[in-house]
Amino acid sequence: MKTRTRFPRASNPARVGKYPATAEAGGGFVWDAVLEYRVWCHPEQGAPDKAEGSDYYYAFASFPDALRFSKEYPGAEEPLALVLQKEYLDEPAPGKYLHVRKRRVAEWPVEFLSRPRRTKDTIPDFLSPTAPSNRLDILRGLARKRAKRTRRR
Repeated sequence: MKTRTRFPRASNPARVGKYPATAEAGGGFVWDAVLEYRVWCHPEQGAPDKAEGSDYYYAFASFPDALRFSKEYPGAEEPLALVLQKEYLDEPAPGKYLHVRKRRVAEWPVEFLSRPRRTKDTIPDFLSPTAPSNRLDILRGLARKRAKRTRRR
């Protein structure tokens, strides 16, 4: 994994470790907040058996703490980010996107946080008929924002 030096801290450090273990897996394309960083541990890969043979995780408020732990703890994966998506994009078929206005919590590869946070314009710009041919550039923060409409005379 290419390590980025700066990922956002958890939005509410007092809640770290208190979120349900189950979450959506990836997807949605956009994010609103980082809730925590998780390091999953696997007894079958050498982690101490602390859950009767089941996988378990440790939660952290910062990526550097999670990464350091994952490198030192036997049987640990690289960190994942638990993110809040207040609204997101669904892709039910290749190239067909839907704007979903529903909150969800998802575990993401940390690299996905290199995308800018969702703004009020991110999803409408992405779905716009005038979006660039590579719509993903909008999510990556590489495309120019939608030009303001000019008045007709």
